[in-house]
Amino acid sequence: MTKIGAITVGQSPRVDVTVDVLPIWGEMAELIEAGALDHLTYEEILQLTPEHPDDHILVSRLRDGREVTFAEPRIVGYLQDCIDRLEAQGVELIVFFCTGEFPYAFRHNVPIIYPSDILLRVMPALSGGKPITVVTPSKLQLEQLKVKWERHVDKANILYASPYGDQAALDRACREIMETDGVLVVLDCIGYTQAMKKKIAAATGKRVILARTMLARAIQEMIDE
Repeated sequence: MTKIGAITVGQSPRVDVTVDVLPIWGEMAELIEAGALDHLTYEEILQLTPEHPDDHILVSRLRDGREVTFAEPRIVGYLQDCIDRLEAQGVELIVFFCTGEFPYAFRHNVPIIYPSDILLRVMPALSGGKPITVVTPSKLQLEQLKVKWERHVDKANILYASPYGDQAALDRACREIMETDGVLVVLDCIGYTQAMKKKIAAATGKRVILARTMLARAIQEMIDE
């Protein structure tokens, strides 16, 4: 059994994520979670606003299910704390429960797996050079996602719909997806669920890629013995 550490940029445990991830790993893995915001109150989290116009925006889930939006640079130290805590508990590898990009020199002794790295390398191959459609949680993330994806594909249609809100947001996104020329739909947030993937696929008739299960299956290849 492989001891895996999982870091959420919000608060742990992410029971909304592990419901889809743990069945893939089965008895091959023991999961230990840590959250960057575990030690903060809701009021303190609301203060983690961008300090610069080009700060990356992250959207995550708190322990009580509430959605929060904050600036990625403001939590870098907290993420390093999570890595240190997980390594102290003997994890053999660490996965991020977040599809954001993290261009930081974290200190670590075990491999760290970023879902974004997997998506950005696999999607160009799966889309065959054709346009894709990407769904992200917040309107505030549209421009940063466009920059992110168009470094790797020729065209990316970027839409938003929170995985933590009501169904109306996903219904709207489905209608917008149908109007795009994307041959594949990428749900670019670890918060989107298997049920949401199936809903969008059924409503749009398009193939949908889910970040959390792609991550889980990539890790499965590493721990399957």
